[in-house]
Amino acid sequence: AFDTSNEPNKEPYLPEKILWRQKEQFSDGVGYSWIDSLKIEAEHRIPDDLFSNRTERWPEDTPQTKEAYWYREIFEMHFPQKACVKSVVRWIPRSDWGCPTDPSGRAQKIHQKSLYSQRERNFNEIQIA
Repeated sequence: AFDTSNEPNKEPYLPEKILWRQKEQFSDGVGYSWIDSLKIEAEHRIPDDLFSNRTERWPEDTPQTKEAYWYREIFEMHFPQKACVKSVVRWIPRSDWGCPTDPSGRAQKIHQKSLYSQRERNFNEIQIA
């Protein structure tokens, strides 16, 4: 859609490097180091004993990771009414499609394959230059 124009003498809307590079989900666009830092921080903030009792605290939509647990705590701190929690629909990757439970786009196999292919192309461009 963005690499062509109906006018043959007109330049494409986006440069090729931008048009064809790997795209990120909005939540992953903040950068991998920030995402990894949040996961590490959640591991430090949520003790194992607290996490192991998560089903008792949240019998419905129980957080499956310490990161999800931490986000749930933050959400409920700002929105303590039960109606608020019920109004949020969480996206869950489909396991019957072979998706991992992590909703991050970078956890998907196709993303990882694309990422490594892109790194290889970038490395080859540097070697040629």
